[in-house]
Amino acid sequence: MSTILFKPLEESDISYLMDIYNHFVLHTTVSFHTEPVGLLEFTESVIHPNPRYQTYVITLDGNLQGYVQVMPHKKKQAYDTTGEVTIYLHPECVGKGIGSAAIHYIEAVAKERGFHSLISTICADNKLSIHTFTKNGYTQCAHFREVGFKWGKFLDIVTYQKII
Repeated sequence: MSTILFKPLEESDISYLMDIYNHFVLHTTVSFHTEPVGLLEFTESVIHPNPRYQTYVITLDGNLQGYVQVMPHKKKQAYDTTGEVTIYLHPECVGKGIGSAAIHYIEAVAKERGFHSLISTICADNKLSIHTFTKNGYTQCAHFREVGFKWGKFLDIVTYQKII
């Protein structure tokens, strides 16, 4: 039986996780970046100066498979009880229950840190991510049409939310 574990991000993990992220930049509409991100930009996206917001590395049987993070939804203080959840997994890990495990893990972390609401903003084309969040109790609360443009096509985003 496979073992999924989570650990706080370490600097030595960043390059590998950036490669996973950049795979989605180059090959999908999951990310709205149109060009690969560099080390500095990626590092700033996974390390937050406030320890309340953190990125966790996901391992499967000891092998690095991706990351999950809870980050600020907005920078104004009244939003401090809402976090934004992001999950990126190595493309070969899809369909193994890792995404659901990551959601459960980050929800537990978020509860401990006083969050009330979690949201995830997803490209509407990303049916797998939408399915993963909805089967874990998230409901769609927004749909923004044609807010991104990648590969000659306009893209929608949808936002899913769960009160934890």
